[in-house]
Amino acid sequence: MRPQTSYTNHTISTNPYLKLLILLILQTTLDINQINHYYSEAKMLALPLKSQVIPSGYLPRPPNKLRFHHNVSLTVSITVGKPPQNVSMVIDTGSELSWLHCNNTTTTTNSTTAPISRVLPDPFFNPTRSSTFSPISCSSPTCTIRTRDFPIPASCDSNNLCHATLSYADSSSSEGELASDTFGFGGSDNPGIVFGCMNSSYSSNSDEDTNTTGLMGMNLGSLSLISQLKIPKFSYCISGSDFSGILILGGSNFSWVGSLNYTPLVQISTPLPYFDRAAYTVRLKGIKVSNKLLNISGTIFVPDHTGSGQTMFDLGTQFTFLLGPVYSALRGEFLSQTNNTLRVLDDPNFVFQIAIDLCYRVPMNQSKLPELPSVSLVFEGAEMRVSGEQLLYRVPGQIRGNDSVYCFTFGNSDLLGVEAFIIGHYQQQNMWVEFDVVKSRVGLAHAHCDLVGQRVLGLR
Repeated sequence: MRPQTSYTNHTISTNPYLKLLILLILQTTLDINQINHYYSEAKMLALPLKSQVIPSGYLPRPPNKLRFHHNVSLTVSITVGKPPQNVSMVIDTGSELSWLHCNNTTTTTNSTTAPISRVLPDPFFNPTRSSTFSPISCSSPTCTIRTRDFPIPASCDSNNLCHATLSYADSSSSEGELASDTFGFGGSDNPGIVFGCMNSSYSSNSDEDTNTTGLMGMNLGSLSLISQLKIPKFSYCISGSDFSGILILGGSNFSWVGSLNYTPLVQISTPLPYFDRAAYTVRLKGIKVSNKLLNISGTIFVPDHTGSGQTMFDLGTQFTFLLGPVYSALRGEFLSQTNNTLRVLDDPNFVFQIAIDLCYRVPMNQSKLPELPSVSLVFEGAEMRVSGEQLLYRVPGQIRGNDSVYCFTFGNSDLLGVEAFIIGHYQQQNMWVEFDVVKSRVGLAHAHCDLVGQRVLGLR
């Protein structure tokens, strides 16, 4: 029996100065019968998304989440409340409930005429300034919904409101209430969105700052934004050159992108203790290095009777993590095929982000990496080929003589205490990835995402 472990992750550290612009676009061909919220009218939304350093302890970490020293997450700016307040939210397909840092105080600024009362800027949302804010009572059916995002079930507070507790990676916690309010996307208002209004300060590191107001949950759970807005399909394409890209909410029909190969989402009817039924779970069947299929028993890719060993796509995770035996086989073959082109970092005390122990020394005056063998993740009905700079990541601040340190972008789940395969967004660069919720499948197609983004922008 496999031990209980965490099942998802927020993004690991990367260059904080990279900007990732993702456009959220609604198509005009959506099925109105499936989308009975604001998608009932044809709209096009363009919302910028950027990468941002998230301090340790800032994001809530239930016990079933991974722990890391630093995180870089993808954030999007929207509005919440009436009148609208600007908030910045981390997008996470591995979480269900969206939440905001809430603060009900106001401050006064001086001007040349008179004091102006204003709401505190990010990272706070002020519920007292919103006429559409509505706390949820503990007698509401919403308060009884069970979600793995909360290590402690919601309960009643002294005001008969639905009380929620979030935990940090450093074992501290924050408390607040479940509530609903109007979420605005590019001028389109969506009333009655349920979220967590957390009224404590999250940052535990005064040396690092962040303007993030909260987190936007996008998994398959009933309280996720995908479920609440009844979005039948969403997709994204992240460029490998400048980290620009697009994220599309709703159906897309871009024939010039190329045909998608689909792999089914894994669904189970019987609850298993370590199987996350709200995750985007697929069937991983094997791994190839160049065209060589690793000699791995197929049984290791099948979740066991406890649910441990599932394979999940997670936009909130940067790198990809594999179960120990699979990682060891991949590491050994990749090491063998790069033996004559790369110099291994001979430092047994250095392990990148706890779980990546294959690193190399690359001369700083070398303009580009040598040709690398590709790594392909083989799914049922689809395949994802990872190549070039997606395979090695330059570790910021790590210098050995005149060499930079580059590490493999696949990690060992066992070193994290994780019994799962987690597919991060770094390996998904230059892939069109579509999540079809209605048909319960994930579509994959290789694409030049920088060109795709430019062309979609031209359709606006």
